Amino acid sequence: YYFPCQRWLAVEEDDGQIVRELVPVDEAFVKKDSENDGQSLATLGLEQKAKSTTYIVKVKTGDKKNAGTDANVFIILYGSKDDTGIVSLKASKSSKNKFERGKVDEFTVESVDIGDLKKIKIGHDNKGKMTYFVISNGWFLEWVEIDAPSLGRCLRFPSGRWLDKSEDDGAIERFIFPAELQTKEYIPFVPYEITVYTSDIFGAGTDADVFIVLYGSDGICTQQKSLCLNKREQRMYFERNSVNQFIVELEDVGEIIEKIRIGHKGGGLNSGWHLDRVAIRRLLPNGK
Repeated sequence: YYFPCQRWLAVEEDDGQIVRELVPVDEAFVKKDSENDGQSLATLGLEQKAKSTTYIVKVKTGDKKNAGTDANVFIILYGSKDDTGIVSLKASKSSKNKFERGKVDEFTVESVDIGDLKKIKIGHDNKGKMTYFVISNGWFLEWVEIDAPSLGRCLRFPSGRWLDKSEDDGAIERFIFPAELQTKEYIPFVPYEITVYTSDIFGAGTDADVFIVLYGSDGICTQQKSLCLNKREQRMYFERNSVNQFIVELEDVGEIIEKIRIGHKGGGLNSGWHLDRVAIRRLLPNGK
């Protein structure tokens, strides 16, 4: 699917809109003879990413005195086929100061197919910081929730225990099993390859948070999804005359994409964006 735009998404340019709905046109209308061949390695990486499973991991710290921790937390996901190995939970999407009392932190974990998720191991290295003459090593873990959109399953792993050498049984890591009655199942998401072409004119690039929504027939649409995972990626991508590809797992809108909605959330010094076009490929289970 090809969605030409060739208009500004900027408050100070054009009609001032920073969100546009685009409809697909025939490939021959927009495809240029001189496609960027330098994207082959990146494309290979994206193809590999499309074959991996993305897990959204939410971690709830209990609402108790000294429940939070400054230690380094890790997790291992165990499936029926394999496990992920040790994954450090460093970049919380929901807060800069993670694992605070009563808070939920969200992380993204990517892995090859490990099969049906059976259990997890979660713990920390017991290396906290000294604050007000108290070392914040210990941690009260309320629960872990793991959502695998491509599998259509969301599992809850209840804990309700300390991971603290001076509390409970003194363990700082535990195996936890899912609560079957709290498992949610839904229609699996599918990966889409989204290629974004930023125009070759002065000031075309943006550092804003770019998002997209796909619309299928019969009023079906996906959630609004940011293409970048963090602000660092926002600074790297959508430069003038650039081509950026993303693999995004979204709700399956079917074989026909009637239109897309693409835009950004404004803000920052370089938010204005001149978008040339967007290409989208729905990746089927056999990789086509």
